[in-house]
Amino acid sequence: YNDEVGLADEIVTFPVDPDFSSLNIAQAALLMSYEWMKSGLEDETKTNFSGPDMKPASKEELHGLFAYLEGALEARGYFRPAPKKPKMIDNLRAVLTRAGFAEPELKVLRGIISSLDRFSPAMPRGDGSPGDDPRRLPAAAARARKAEAARLAGAGKDDDIPPLGGKGTDND
Repeated sequence: YNDEVGLADEIVTFPVDPDFSSLNIAQAALLMSYEWMKSGLEDETKTNFSGPDMKPASKEELHGLFAYLEGALEARGYFRPAPKKPKMIDNLRAVLTRAGFAEPELKVLRGIISSLDRFSPAMPRGDGSPGDDPRRLPAAAARARKAEAARLAGAGKDDDIPPLGGKGTDND
């Protein structure tokens, strides 16, 4: 898997001899054309080839994503001017519905929206920003804050503690 494959709309595979599994683009195009012709399908949109086997997202899951995304966008003032909000929501839903997401793809989008909530303390939504609440911060960030607090609390006792991420002493 590489960056170019990630941009593809569909991934097509066909059986090859394991001893000779690497094809150049001309060989792959020739083999693909041959298999397509051999399939006897006259319509170019119907093929015997299939993409990865992923369960399509249900309407309920898709509507849940819409509500989640709209809440995040609303909290950040995205829907401006207010009279255009219904049309903007319709357009957003049309774009997301057209894509035909699979369940794992919806989970990725929810994760993106969740990260916007987690890392946008200046624009919180819901109960408030995760700001200084270590229960809502990623574990590494919470540990870093605890370590910094402990370092600052002990600074008077041990003056040779260097600042985090900085140089050791003033003589450096």
